[in-house]
Amino acid sequence: MAADRRIETITDRIRERSRATREAYLERIAAKGAEGPKRSRLNCGNLAHAFAACGPGDKAMLSGDVAPNLGIITAYNDMLSAHQPYETYPELIRQAAREVGATAQVASGVPAMCDGVTQGQGGMELSLFSRDVIAMAAAVGLSHDMYDAAVYLGICDKIVPGLAIAALTFGHLPAIFVPAGPMTSGLPNDEKSRIRQLYAEGKVGRDVLLEAESKSYHGPGTCTFYGTANSNQMLMEIMGLHTPGSSFVNPGTPLREALTREAAKRALSITALGNEYTPAGLVVDERAVVNGVVGLHATGGSTNHVMHLVAIAAAAGVQLTWADISELSDATPLLARVYPNGLADVNHFNAAGGMGFLIRELLSAGLLHDDVRTAWGTGLGAYTVEAHLAADGKTVERRPVPLESGDTKVLTTADAPFSANGGLRMLTGNMGKAVIKVSAVKPERRVVEAPARVFSDQDDLQAAFKAGELTGDFVAVVRFQGPRSNGMPELHKLTPSLGVLQDRGQKVALVTDGRMSGASGKVPAAIHVTPEAKEGGAIGRIRDGDMIRLDGETGELSVLVPQEEFAARPLAVEDLSRNEFGLGRELFGVFRRAVRPADEGASVF
Repeated sequence: MAADRRIETITDRIRERSRATREAYLERIAAKGAEGPKRSRLNCGNLAHAFAACGPGDKAMLSGDVAPNLGIITAYNDMLSAHQPYETYPELIRQAAREVGATAQVASGVPAMCDGVTQGQGGMELSLFSRDVIAMAAAVGLSHDMYDAAVYLGICDKIVPGLAIAALTFGHLPAIFVPAGPMTSGLPNDEKSRIRQLYAEGKVGRDVLLEAESKSYHGPGTCTFYGTANSNQMLMEIMGLHTPGSSFVNPGTPLREALTREAAKRALSITALGNEYTPAGLVVDERAVVNGVVGLHATGGSTNHVMHLVAIAAAAGVQLTWADISELSDATPLLARVYPNGLADVNHFNAAGGMGFLIRELLSAGLLHDDVRTAWGTGLGAYTVEAHLAADGKTVERRPVPLESGDTKVLTTADAPFSANGGLRMLTGNMGKAVIKVSAVKPERRVVEAPARVFSDQDDLQAAFKAGELTGDFVAVVRFQGPRSNGMPELHKLTPSLGVLQDRGQKVALVTDGRMSGASGKVPAAIHVTPEAKEGGAIGRIRDGDMIRLDGETGELSVLVPQEEFAARPLAVEDLSRNEFGLGRELFGVFRRAVRPADEGASVF
């Protein structure tokens, strides 16, 4: 248990709230686990189909009941720099499986969108929904019921949450997530941001902007800022679904390859055929979920996870709320400063001590549950290490992390935090509920009280900026951007424009029922406003000129209009037909109609 009473109290509350759903979930996965894979009971025609393409040795093993078979779920494609290294992983995993007398098969591929490519484009309206498509696609692959364990090859924004939902839906199977690591450091993220703002002001051309972007995103691996993709990696490690120390090792290195082979062998060692059976559904419980939230706050992680963690927890029968997340933020100190929460990138974070140092510090302060099951074994203390290549050049050895941070400007100790809290909190008021991340916002900019400028499309705001119409202090209200309106796209391209105005001395803020990128944070932004405008939310009653108070310190989001007058206003109506067609959006109408609110995970399940 966690030593900090605040952490334990919140965990107890989640446990009690989830008792019925968690017990039902555990009963289901226990019953399925007791059955074992169906391949030993398949008729000969079914089984022959399952291994028709395998070599003679694998066919012989798959014909029996003793050798474990590892399912590979891969999100490989060439579009994502983070996922391109996965091209060679299946064969590496198959070889590792054969070395321990087992087999491995790619069970399915899943779609993997690059939010960097679709940012600000129509395709971004499929992004959030792709998470649930990924979960379903993985389920199709695992439904063949041929596997004793699974490894999941995914890194980026919606991919890991989707894979985690699938892994927990098949929670009777052991699961290990296999990262590919971040790209090496390129153009510093703050310099990239500076060029973006200059471009927004018209002071540099497209050629300068493209050169800067290309120097920043320059090779295989995850983008190096601390957005949703790298927050995913932190979560999978602190929740016990990675092997220790594997999150932030660069692709194409001998250590990265050794970690991949090790992950495959570890997954095969914890099946029901051995003595260390560790199903994913027992790894992810309310304690692991709380550990994930604490890690998110301690590192200044992505706001997208206030939805993803709710959805992931629900897949394991655990009921997590925004109030839980906000209270855990108040109890968790900020220990890492990685862009946009600082100047460093994830490579600097890893060099300073990385996940092992972070977990050790949080454990020492009593802020994490150590008494958890992990894919590596019992107890989170096993993750307070660094991974190194062993002398043989092929295997991994682990050493305790140094007592001192390698760079105290990037990673600090629990007794000398950058901030007393995580800076990610819930906002409430007569507009409903919302979320704000203030860890990257300067303290003097966290409270804004100013008149509203209302938009129903991010392009309209951009046009107003270019026309010089956004003068004085104001709160930009961008509505009809929620999951039911248009799939809740990220509005990251608004950051440079609003940042320019803020730097000019204007007090500005953003209020939206849409999302912001995990890389955003300079401008105070109340995001994920719920209920959304499409569902009759109060954000649909705001008019130009209404005074809005956004207080990131006290957690207030209010329209300063007499309540009777505000409630009597008709709700805005918007023609959303432009969002219903093109780039595949017509295929996702059922998602827009079925999706749950943002505070319930924005899931269709």
